[in-house]
Amino acid sequence: MTIPTFISWIPVGLLLVTSIGLLLSRDWRWNLGFLAAQYLGMFWLVTFHWPFGLASIKLVTGWMATATLGVTRLEMGDTPTEPESTQMPQGRFFRLLAASIVAILVIASTPQVETIIPGISRPVIIGGLLLAGMGLLHLGLTAEVLRVILGLLTVMAGFELLYATVETSILLAGLLSIVNLGLALAGAYLMTAAPSEEAEEFE
Repeated sequence: MTIPTFISWIPVGLLLVTSIGLLLSRDWRWNLGFLAAQYLGMFWLVTFHWPFGLASIKLVTGWMATATLGVTRLEMGDTPTEPESTQMPQGRFFRLLAASIVAILVIASTPQVETIIPGISRPVIIGGLLLAGMGLLHLGLTAEVLRVILGLLTVMAGFELLYATVETSILLAGLLSIVNLGLALAGAYLMTAAPSEEAEEFE
C-alpha cells in the first residue's frame, strides 16, 4: 500500500471513531468534541475533490454549529435531562453491535455506489455512507434534543460528503452551510425551551 493511499484512509478511520464515540458517550462535552473531530475528518475527505479554500467552508461551518450547541448547553448548567432509559438502550454492547452492522452494510454497498457515481474515491464513499448510516442509527436510539441534533448533523455531513464529489459550487456550499447552522440554532432553541416547558407543566 502506497503512502498516499494509506493517508487517504486516515480520515475514514477518524470518522469511524468519532461516530462510534457519539453513540457510546453520555457526556455532552465529549459528544461535542467528537462532532468537532468528525467535521475535521469530513473536511479532509472533501479536499480530495474540492479546492482547499472551498472545502474549509465545511470545517468552519461545522465548528460554528458545534460552538453554538456547546455555548447553549454550557449556559444551561447541570440541568437534568430525560431519564437515560428513554434516551437510548442501556447496553453499550448493543450499540457497538448496531454500529458494527452499519459498518458491514456500508462496506457491502460501497461497490454499488462506486458504479452509480463513477470517479468518486472509495474512502469518500465509505466516509459518506458511514456518517449517514451512523447518524440514522443515532436518531433511532435517542429522543434527547441535543443527541437528535447531533444525529441530524451527522446525517447531513454524510450527504454533503457524497454530494461534494458530484457538484463543486460556492452557492451550494453556502446553502448547505446555512442548513447546518439552522439545525444548530434550532437545537439550541429547543434545548432552552424544553426545560421551561417542563417547569410550566409542574406548576
